[in-house]
Amino acid sequence: MAQTTSDPLHPRPVDDALDASRRYGESIEANYAGAVSFLRRPYARSAEGFDVAVWGVPLDTSVSNRPGTRFGPRAIREASTVNVGDPAYPFGFDIFADMAVADTGDCSLDYGRVELMPDAIEAQAAKRLATGAHLVTLGGDHFLTYPVLKALVARLGRPVALVQFDAHQDTWDDDGRRIDHGTMITRAVRDGLIVPERSMQVGIRTHAPQDYGIAIVDGLLAGEMGPLAVASRILGHVEDTPVYVSFDIDCLDPAFAPGTGTPVPGGVSSAFAISCLRRLGALDLKGFDIVEVSPPYDHAGITALAGCALAQAYLGLLAERKRAGVSIAL
Repeated sequence: MAQTTSDPLHPRPVDDALDASRRYGESIEANYAGAVSFLRRPYARSAEGFDVAVWGVPLDTSVSNRPGTRFGPRAIREASTVNVGDPAYPFGFDIFADMAVADTGDCSLDYGRVELMPDAIEAQAAKRLATGAHLVTLGGDHFLTYPVLKALVARLGRPVALVQFDAHQDTWDDDGRRIDHGTMITRAVRDGLIVPERSMQVGIRTHAPQDYGIAIVDGLLAGEMGPLAVASRILGHVEDTPVYVSFDIDCLDPAFAPGTGTPVPGGVSSAFAISCLRRLGALDLKGFDIVEVSPPYDHAGITALAGCALAQAYLGLLAERKRAGVSIAL
């Protein structure tokens, strides 16, 4: 239950997102009112001085089926107003008590210059990473992972493992000129951004001609194993390699995420995904994105709710690491 203040004329604060000096602590404002930022975190033009920078990438380009993911960041932010005022589930504590998180707004993209979008995303991600903040990205079609990975690897000075929750492998052929949600893994492997032998794709429900040596736990196997066993396999496979986690919302079954570009039956549930992600805190986490949320196809907003819950769960993992004295800075 959200708290109230002692002032009867102002029983709850509003517009906390507009107060950049309020860096710590859960918001207690009403779910239905106030400026909408992700989980009511303060908006900030710069990530300087924050542990985590959340941003949106409203990318909506060469999708093979249903467009609309440019509205994903906005929908996730709106859905996140439900998840404030109480200790974060399933962590049971205020994940913002000593972890400063800013909503740094959206990536600026010229919708008429698609060929410039990858460089724009990379440059604006790099600017945020240069502050040392951990980057959490709300999307947006899945191609965005490629330029974000470029910026991250440049910051770290080494490639990362990739844990990708998805219905699709995204390994279509690419001569290096396509801007396409189905080619970002191909490009990431060719550019040496990820370590294939330490990477894993979970929930896959299609066949592609190339896997680049990335381990796959397909949708049927994931369901048969259960979230605890899948999480254990991820931990054992990635080991101590720095890791980036990418969650395509179509990893979930359409029953739990109808608002996505390419819904594929046979996926896992929201509960499965949260349970699995919850147990990955021992990984050397370096970044996260939630992509392919396409709200025009989900009038109830349950897809955005799932996306918000997963991003919040990742923040919970970071909060636990920080409380344990492990640096989450980049």
